Amino acid sequence: MRLTDYTDYTLRVLMFCALNPDRSVTIAELAESHAVSKNHLMKIVNDLARQGLLQTKRGRGGGFRLLKNPEDINIGAVVRQTETDFRMVECFDASINTCILTSQCQLKHVFNSALKSYMAELDKVTLADVTRTTPTPQTQNTTQTFRVQDIKRRS
Repeated sequence: MRLTDYTDYTLRVLMFCALNPDRSVTIAELAESHAVSKNHLMKIVNDLARQGLLQTKRGRGGGFRLLKNPEDINIGAVVRQTETDFRMVECFDASINTCILTSQCQLKHVFNSALKSYMAELDKVTLADVTRTTPTPQTQNTTQTFRVQDIKRRS
């Protein structure tokens, strides 16, 4: 399963804020460091503010920061809020399903089980878990950890 760019950037915004808890982050700063358009990031930040995850301040000296503690932000919940479609195959949606194998096919059950397992894993993880520099049981299998100073625009 592949997450949308929107979800990817949403998670990056939250992670960047968690890694910078003592200051406000700006759209311009994120746009430059992640090579993402300001307009795209503004939409993400507005959505996160509506969800009660970010506090925003407009104008000079403005920016945004986490409204909740990273320990209280569940990655599975964030993914559910940002992903628009979890249909892995056509038959997940009976209103558009035209597959002639549906009545005999068990593959949709395998995909459904895999999706449930995927989301169950994400539900075990908080924003704090994915922004720690010391591996935890949930994050110890990752191959790389980034600090804020490591996040640079790639040429």
